[in-house]
Amino acid sequence: MRFLTRPSARYRDTYLDALGEFHREGRYFLFEIEATAADFGRYVDGLLAEETPPAFSARVPVTYCWLMDGTSESDPDAQYIGYVSIRHRLDDYLLRLGGHIGYAIRPSRRRRGYGTDILRLALPKARELGLSRVLITCDADNVGSKKIIERNGGVFENAVPYEELGRKIMKLRYWIDL
Repeated sequence: MRFLTRPSARYRDTYLDALGEFHREGRYFLFEIEATAADFGRYVDGLLAEETPPAFSARVPVTYCWLMDGTSESDPDAQYIGYVSIRHRLDDYLLRLGGHIGYAIRPSRRRRGYGTDILRLALPKARELGLSRVLITCDADNVGSKKIIERNGGVFENAVPYEELGRKIMKLRYWIDL
């Protein structure tokens, strides 16, 4: 069974395994494995705190959920598959390039339908946060993500150019009515 859950220290080992996969792929170096492992509870608390940034902050509130594969949230063998971030509103950058929802599936579990599931499960969560319509974006060369968005009802609006690490990319922008 695949389910979304809030970040929790009980999934430490499987999360760290996935983080290692992302590192071997060349991603998420901001989160050092040793430092994250050393104080995993604090790391989880930081993710949960993103929902309510300080009032004086310009940061957009974000709800994080983890996609797990297991029998239930109490399953000690449940495996971390990926994460979804749901941004409660859009600032200028998110409106242009980032969107309301971002997600990532650990490399060893890709191409098995988890991406479609994580977005499908995130949409009701976005509705619970008061959103009636969400923007989801992906790089034009990310065929898998494009299919995931379209399978979940994404309606293409446009493509916008941007540059990342000296590489010119087109960002595809899709809307989903909730």
